[in-house]
Amino acid sequence: MTTTADKAPKTDKTMKAYRVHAFGPPEAIIAEDIEIPAPGKGEVLIRVHAAGVGPWDGWIRLGNSALPQPLPLTLGSDLSGTVEAIGDGVTQVARGDAVYGVTNPRFIGAYAEYAIAAAGMIARKPASIDHVEAASIPVIAVTARQALFDHARLTAGQTVLIHGAAGNVGAYAVQFARKAGVKVIATASGSDIETVRRLGADIVVDFRSQRFEDFAHEVDAVIDLAGGETQTRSFAVLNRGGRLISAVSQPDQELAKTYGVEALFFLVNVTTKELNEIAAMVDAAELETNVGDVLPLDAAIAAHEMLEGMRPHAKGKIVLKVI
Repeated sequence: MTTTADKAPKTDKTMKAYRVHAFGPPEAIIAEDIEIPAPGKGEVLIRVHAAGVGPWDGWIRLGNSALPQPLPLTLGSDLSGTVEAIGDGVTQVARGDAVYGVTNPRFIGAYAEYAIAAAGMIARKPASIDHVEAASIPVIAVTARQALFDHARLTAGQTVLIHGAAGNVGAYAVQFARKAGVKVIATASGSDIETVRRLGADIVVDFRSQRFEDFAHEVDAVIDLAGGETQTRSFAVLNRGGRLISAVSQPDQELAKTYGVEALFFLVNVTTKELNEIAAMVDAAELETNVGDVLPLDAAIAAHEMLEGMRPHAKGKIVLKVI
C-alpha cells in the first residue's frame, strides 16, 4: 500500500547518466549530470545497480529505433536495482524492494544511477541471483517467451526451428521450448553446438556445413533471430499454416502467401506477469542465464563498441554495473 514515506521527496540532487544528444556512433554517448527524476502516476524510481546492454540500445543510439525517440535521451532499458520511491497508484512494490525489468515502452533511461520505470514493466528480482545477472534477463527472456507462445502459439508435441540458438534470445528460446514439451531444431556452429544441445535442443544443425532445409515441411514454427537470407530460406521448412516469427526484421508477406504460412515481426512487450514467471523459473534452477562482459557504467561507450563489433567481447549479455 502506498504511504507518504514512499513518495518521491523533492530534491535538487543530481545523478550521472549516459545520454545522446545526436544519433550516431558509440562516441555519441556522453556522460551528464542531470536531476534525479521523480516518479509520476504508475511509475517507480529505481536506484540502478546494473543495466543490461542489448542490440536495441545500439539501434536507438543510431536513430534506427522502430519507435519515435525524441532527443536528448538516456540510453538503456534492462535494469535491476532497488526501489527508491513510488508514484501514485503503485501498490505492487514498495520502497526498498529489489526489482528487475525494463524502464518503459521506449526502452530508454537505464544507463544512469537512477531510472524511472513503468510499474507494469518491473517485478521483484529473482532472490537467487545478484543484480548483474538479473539485469541480463528481461528483454531477451521475454522476447523468447513471447515469440514461442504468444506469436508462434506453440504447444507440446509441435516442432520449432530456432535460428541463432546460441545467441542471447535464442538460448532462452531453446530452454523455454524444451520445458514446454516442444521439439527443438536449432541452428548453431562450432563450440556453440554442444552448448545448444545441453540447453535442450533435440537436433542441432551446423549452419556452416548443413542445410536446415533438410527438415522441409517438418516444422510448425520458425523463430527467426538472424534475418536476411536465413529468414528467406526458412519459409521452405514450414508446414502449411505454420508461422515464421521474427524479432529481427519484417518478413516478406508475398513469400508467406506463396508458402501458405503466417509471418510477422514483433516488438517485445515486457510485463510484470512475464517477469514474475521468469523469476520463479530462475529461483527454481529451471533456467540458465548467461552474463558476458561486466563493465562499469562509465564504460558505456566501450559496451557499445562491443555491440558494433569494434572490440572483442565474451559471449553472453553485456551488463553495466552501476553500484
